[in-house]
Amino acid sequence: MPDNLSSQTGQASIDRLQAAYESLRHQLGQVIVGQDEVLEQLLIAMFSRGHCILEGVPGLAKTLMISTLARCLSMSFSRIQFTPDLMPADITGTEVLEENRTTGRREFRFLEGPLFYNVILADEINRTPPKTQAALLEAMQERQVTVGRIRHTLPDPFFVLATQNPIEQEGTYALPEAQQDRFMFKVFVNYPSFREEFEIAKRTTSLGQADIQPVLTAEDILALQRLVREVPATDHVIEYALALVRQTRLGQPETPGFISDWLSWGAGPRAVQYLLLGGKARALLRGRGHVSTEDIGALAAPVLRHRIVTNFSAESDGITPDKVVERLVQETPAKEGELSRDPRFQKIFAA
Repeated sequence: MPDNLSSQTGQASIDRLQAAYESLRHQLGQVIVGQDEVLEQLLIAMFSRGHCILEGVPGLAKTLMISTLARCLSMSFSRIQFTPDLMPADITGTEVLEENRTTGRREFRFLEGPLFYNVILADEINRTPPKTQAALLEAMQERQVTVGRIRHTLPDPFFVLATQNPIEQEGTYALPEAQQDRFMFKVFVNYPSFREEFEIAKRTTSLGQADIQPVLTAEDILALQRLVREVPATDHVIEYALALVRQTRLGQPETPGFISDWLSWGAGPRAVQYLLLGGKARALLRGRGHVSTEDIGALAAPVLRHRIVTNFSAESDGITPDKVVERLVQETPAKEGELSRDPRFQKIFAA
């Protein structure tokens, strides 16, 4: 396997993805102030063919961020406002009985729901019951919807970008762990800095309007997604990603003591896949044709924070999933020789 993408597709391909990234950032910057890390993770997920959850308190422009991203893309966009009375058929679509005016016969016809678009904004996804949340599972994983005995293929590319409010819990339904696992990243949207909030106040209280122009088509996105998968990952980088994920699993060889003390459940294999895909996209955005352990470590928090479950002891001590991930990254050797020679990791890899 080549060590660098340049030996396969050349620097031109890397420049193409970087140019697309910069164009999207420029367009988004006309509306969104700051939130650079959030925007980068959103675009990494898009280039990696993944889905995202954005979590933050009201008023942090989560919905605006996603709708503006959709305006930057020449693709179809649908916003679904999740409510307690929303039913699965309201988002997937349903079959209706119609009369054929030519033959006079009655026949069923499938009416597509709002899932049949390229970019889906699932607004306040934790406000709808589990039955409706579960209707997204097949769409997110298989990119299809089954109604009756008929499978209906969703358009490609297909992204689900969900938002949820972490503080208002009355009348909400926590997203099941199985469904959270379908999301590549869980991205925290934090408060802006003073200068950023100053600029927000200035922009949003004046008459100026942003002129958002589409910069990428569906074909462009699909080509960039293929490019990301062409980026090679060395065995060492794959082992590093595996080491981070496998340490979160209780009862495994050489599980760290702090994991046994703080977690009640660890991450599955999908976390490794998303760490590697995200690392490949991040490397390309930085002009490199290969993945490094630094790329993997930088994305460990958004990939793992919704895949590990802290126990009561950890929560009572103020230990969050992010703190667990931070310590994991600190205690896992990133250099190839150190990782392969460490007896604890040798046992992990031999398991």
